[in-house]
Amino acid sequence: MHAAATGASSAAAGLDLLADHANKELLRFITCGSVDDGKSTLIGRLLLETGAVYDDQIATLQKDSERHGTTGADIDPALLLDGLEDERQQGITIDVAYRYFATTRRKFIIADTPGHEQFTRNMATGASTAELAVILVDASKGLRPQTKRHAFIVSLLGIKHVILAVNKMDLVDYDESVFHTICLDFRHFAARLDIPELRFVPLSALKGDNVARPSANTAWYADGSLLHLLENIYIGAEANVHDLRFPVQWVNRPDSSFRGFSGTIASGTLRVGDEIVVLPSKKRSRIRRIVTRDGDLAEAAVAESITVTLDDEIDVARGDMLVCPGNRPHICRDADAMLVWMSEEPLMPGKSYWVKHTTRRTSGEIQLVRYTIDVNTLQRSQATTLRLNEIGRCRLATRDPVMFDAYRRNRATGAFILVDRVTHETVAAGMFLDPSDSSSSGEHWDDQPAGLRLQRAVSRVSGEERARHYGQAPFTLLITGLSGSGKTTLALDLEQRLFWAGRKCVLLDGQTMRFGISRDLGFSADERSENLRRAAEIAKMLNDAGLICLAAFVAPHDDVRQRMRDLIGADRFLHVHLSTPLDVCRQRDATGRYDAAARGEIASFPGITSAYEPPTTADLEVSTHDLPPDQAVQAVLDLLQTKGDRDICRG
Repeated sequence: MHAAATGASSAAAGLDLLADHANKELLRFITCGSVDDGKSTLIGRLLLETGAVYDDQIATLQKDSERHGTTGADIDPALLLDGLEDERQQGITIDVAYRYFATTRRKFIIADTPGHEQFTRNMATGASTAELAVILVDASKGLRPQTKRHAFIVSLLGIKHVILAVNKMDLVDYDESVFHTICLDFRHFAARLDIPELRFVPLSALKGDNVARPSANTAWYADGSLLHLLENIYIGAEANVHDLRFPVQWVNRPDSSFRGFSGTIASGTLRVGDEIVVLPSKKRSRIRRIVTRDGDLAEAAVAESITVTLDDEIDVARGDMLVCPGNRPHICRDADAMLVWMSEEPLMPGKSYWVKHTTRRTSGEIQLVRYTIDVNTLQRSQATTLRLNEIGRCRLATRDPVMFDAYRRNRATGAFILVDRVTHETVAAGMFLDPSDSSSSGEHWDDQPAGLRLQRAVSRVSGEERARHYGQAPFTLLITGLSGSGKTTLALDLEQRLFWAGRKCVLLDGQTMRFGISRDLGFSADERSENLRRAAEIAKMLNDAGLICLAAFVAPHDDVRQRMRDLIGADRFLHVHLSTPLDVCRQRDATGRYDAAARGEIASFPGITSAYEPPTTADLEVSTHDLPPDQAVQAVLDLLQTKGDRDICRG
């Protein structure tokens, strides 16, 4: 009896332990950063410190450490992760390694992602399901291009929590100033990204400092160990509980008396009696039952796998989506998306691919590539295709309607993949952008006029006649630079000089535009693009009328400046860039905007909280901090005189 009772007690204790473990909150996170910053070592140390490694594994690890000789007689924790033989020989990680461990507070799934640029696609794969990212930096080397690349991808993939782990502090004698300098550099770079929560921790993964417990070597640091941060960062707000999205995976008909629709709730909650709309058919009904293996439920929430039955016999198929009538996703056959290209074969615009989105599969094609992004500098470049590991904004068209949310609002319904229809290779991972953003932003460059019978009025006065009448060949001079670089001042001086010389010219200023035709626009990248597009259309009309146009705009993105050149025509377009350093522009600022942007009060402020891309093809660069105003004006007039040989400026 005693033995039986003891056995029953042990079994009950075991069940309680399993139940407690099952109820722990799960955190998925990735480690990333530059090559050899210690990602695998850090995860190995976490596994060792949390008791996730068995004794026989430790013994094997000791032998492997001695055989590979990377840490002398000490255990090399990285060997727990670098499972591929060629990784061990090269000392690098090339695949995504997943590991699991748990503490008394949380369960964790870790993805150790590659640092090499050629494995960007692997890093994106590991980050796609993560809620937090640990970005490592070698304290002895500081920020490197791979660090910035991974920070950008983390932001692109919607990871809201980032910990910058400054590793190998033992190599710099745990110097506090080194740590703070790296943190400041990263904070400045991250200000241009969308990372809501950013933490910092100094550590030595090899020595164990600040990994699982605070280290006496960093007495100047008081925010706790890395494990403490991982256990306590709040991620409960990550789940989207507001937007009901229930993609139907399977129509469940075990017999003629039951017809249910099975799937996993992507977001939101579902209750018996709720009214729902089936998309894309837009038919309505109510939830009669929520069926599970363990019995019926009155309510189900995010990530629960259920079968629902409806009050009405309506047609529902795999790939359809159940939503609330007053809260619907976007439904369309074409949309803008960011793509991470994962195939050795480059993207072919117009080629048909399988588009897999939630439970729906349809065919689709990339109509155009709007631009690619250099993930090291965040600069945009015009492109016609994407190659392996490149990231770009594209226009996707699908055969069947797709029900989606913007990826930043709902990762579950905002993500999709492209699959080659012949080889069945996954060629790209995509993230839908908000159509409302693009429709009110800078994507009107490619729009066509509404209406089928619109015709452009053709003037009865030719361009040659206008040139003879005005005694000049029309052109547009775009003057760009950071806020405070002197664009408007230079443009006003030029306008005056050209007017005195008998030229007929008009000044378009970016700020002045916002008091009139662009008063509806804000200052996001897309809205700045739209402001410049409107100016380009006006400049083109002025040129067609035989007038010279001086356009002074910040115009921070190179691809948008190129679009303006293409719209107006390269034969009558000149670009002057004011290469005034950022610190000089800040000193000149009398409005306080630069300081406000540095404090985070102004978003999308070029040079501070958003990228400014210096042009690579400007016709002239002028350093307004080195040249007096009259010499800067003369430099531009000299350019116009030179270009006059091509009949751009003549008198």
